[in-house]
Amino acid sequence: MKSILTGLSFLCSLMVFAQSHDQILSNLEKEEAKFSKIALTIWDYAEMGYQEEQSSALLQKTLQEEGFTIEKGVAGIPTAFVAEYSNGKGPVIAILGEYDALPGLSQKAVSYKVSNGKRAGHACGHHLFGTASAAAAISIKKYIAQNKIKGTVRFYGCPAEEGGSGKVYMTRAGLFNDVDIALHWHAGSGNSANPRPALANKSAKFRFYGRSAHAAGAPQEGRSALDAVEAMNYMTNLMREHMDMSARIHYVITRGGEAPNVVPDFAEVYYYSRHPKRDEVIKLFDRIVKAAEGAALGTGTTMDYEMIGGTHDLLYVPTLQKRVHKNFQTIGGVTYNEKEMTFAKEIAKSLGKPLNMEYIEAVEPYNLQAKAGGSTDVGDVSYTVPTAGLRAATWVPGTPAHSWQAVAAGGTSIGTKGMMNAAKALTLTGMQLFDDPAFIEQVQKEFLEIRGADFEYIPLLGDRDPALNYRN
Repeated sequence: MKSILTGLSFLCSLMVFAQSHDQILSNLEKEEAKFSKIALTIWDYAEMGYQEEQSSALLQKTLQEEGFTIEKGVAGIPTAFVAEYSNGKGPVIAILGEYDALPGLSQKAVSYKVSNGKRAGHACGHHLFGTASAAAAISIKKYIAQNKIKGTVRFYGCPAEEGGSGKVYMTRAGLFNDVDIALHWHAGSGNSANPRPALANKSAKFRFYGRSAHAAGAPQEGRSALDAVEAMNYMTNLMREHMDMSARIHYVITRGGEAPNVVPDFAEVYYYSRHPKRDEVIKLFDRIVKAAEGAALGTGTTMDYEMIGGTHDLLYVPTLQKRVHKNFQTIGGVTYNEKEMTFAKEIAKSLGKPLNMEYIEAVEPYNLQAKAGGSTDVGDVSYTVPTAGLRAATWVPGTPAHSWQAVAAGGTSIGTKGMMNAAKALTLTGMQLFDDPAFIEQVQKEFLEIRGADFEYIPLLGDRDPALNYRN
């Protein structure tokens, strides 16, 4: 009889939690206008990495007004912060948020390419990312407060994901050491919550120093730093035949001289090296350094280099990722109204692609076939704490990231619709985690088995001072 009563009590608790979940999600939906305004304000700010002063301040203000305590300037970065609400000792759940824009992608919220006159644009949807994550953190806070649940929810304000490795500095500073589980999401052109891998990345600026001279009158007196850059690039390009097919190398010449009739005494090239495994990207980067050393030797110049960024690959925990996927399927996809559909058709035409709405109206089935296409500093967090995420349809189907089409859609209701779906999925997952500490323990055990209990975290960007990034 006692066991029957215990079982009935457990079922009643589940029903109460389920009703409370529905109410929290309903209230979140009612605040769509509020959070859309915040997102579009950050979209208009379009502040690049480590310069997101207004964007960071707005999110801090939003969270503080909802009862969060704010710690500013964490990890030595002025625009990084942690917002926390604690209701006593219990699980610590982190929600990651970003808010940096990309340089050179200024765009109005229209279906044709036209600059809005700014230096940057939100071509990766981080204005939506930061806002949805803040909305989820606020909703989870309300849930644990209303139900008197013990625990802590934290929003991590993470700057400079685009090439700045902001979360690496935050991880290196130990800001995630006491977190039980971290959740994140990203803008996209479809809905998915699959274990999407990421490429480990090491990036650096290689600087060559030569001797200037008149290029026609006294070329023998010169030692061209630009020749050294070109020699390095040539040797690195020859490496492509002899490296793992899953590796990636790309570069841009950031300084190449000022005038053709002057032998350049300084030149600089900015390199990214990527690989699905962090140990392999270290080896690949070391080969690039050797090419730079050889180029300097062969051209009679000298060389040094500065690490700019470095991120781990993305580690996932199947049990946790499947829970996020299930919850995202519960939330579902989005549909466009007539105005949004007209906009979407025009964007699809600019892309030269058919408009396939199935990618946004539902969530992709769970699968393990996703391929790594880029790098993210979430990878470093994922080696410190069990981490899971999703991608929500905030762009017109078929839109690539880092495009003017992505900026345009992110400044419309197409972007904010997907943003709210992401916020709901994160909220639902967060509430469930607080309901079930045993599940958290299961996830942490699985995480240690996958990563290795004796793993030692070593940041790929070394001991670089984050302040150095402010000038890059």
